[in-house]
Amino acid sequence: MRNKEEAQIPVYVINGFLESGKTSFLEFTLKQEYFRNGEKTLLIFCEEGEVELDQKLLDETNSVQVFFDDPQDFNAENIAALRERHKPDRVLIEYNGMWKMEDLYTMQLPEDWMIFQVITTIDAGTFNMYTSNMNMKSMIVAMVQEADMVIFNRCTEDTTITKFRRSIKAVNGRAQIIFENVDGEVMNAVDELPYDLNAPVINIEDYDYGIFYVDAQDHPENYDGKKVHFKGMVLKSAELISGIFVPGRHAMTCCADDLQFIGYVCHSKFARKLKSGDWVDVTATVKYEYVRQYRGKGPVLYADDVHITEKPEEEIIYF
Repeated sequence: MRNKEEAQIPVYVINGFLESGKTSFLEFTLKQEYFRNGEKTLLIFCEEGEVELDQKLLDETNSVQVFFDDPQDFNAENIAALRERHKPDRVLIEYNGMWKMEDLYTMQLPEDWMIFQVITTIDAGTFNMYTSNMNMKSMIVAMVQEADMVIFNRCTEDTTITKFRRSIKAVNGRAQIIFENVDGEVMNAVDELPYDLNAPVINIEDYDYGIFYVDAQDHPENYDGKKVHFKGMVLKSAELISGIFVPGRHAMTCCADDLQFIGYVCHSKFARKLKSGDWVDVTATVKYEYVRQYRGKGPVLYADDVHITEKPEEEIIYF
């Protein structure tokens, strides 16, 4: 749907329900140095919240704000007119959580505009209430399905971070999830691993592979001698001896140019039958050994079973 590489004028969408912290997040964003380079920013508000932007901040960041109260007025014709009138270098849209996200994604934006990033803000105090209502839940799903980042704000000690995280990952496995306390400070995003380390076989879901990859390096004591199960793409190289391949995933940490393959060496009698690019289902025992490619000790997989499988719905993982 969205091709970020071809974007000329980036459009950033901040969505969420009323009083979910959208304007506060937008205000924080505008205060960053990036917005003080003289380029013009067009701010499009699709509702008026409790927080208003200070005119001094708008002047300092060369920003102009426009308001839409009626979803019927938020259309391609009016957006095209704004482009001609303001000729912005970037666009930030604070989108009304009660409006259909589909209307925004299917709108004919100006040719040189492209949605670059979607950010969803959620008030942690109302999340359970909204998700227990089927109509509101469907709206939340629509908001987070295409989100690159989901921010839970106003979190307290009673906030069930793991439950909230899994709720979002079930809808959008690639979304980065951030938790902020009532003071706006970032909290520990993972208070426990999203899989059971004590299970006979540790089952790693597609969207949790990045967590496994990092945690297996940082905490070898959690995995040494344990069996793991996951889906990965095959990488074979002339540098690897016979009977070895690397099952892993392509990961993006910040942008498309930063795409890299991450995975661990795997010993398997099935290796010779595999080719690079195959997707496989792997069950293996983890050991920690010296590997030349690691330039030291690291996780090494000894496969009990490897078989070809379908690629996941989302092939790339995001940090």
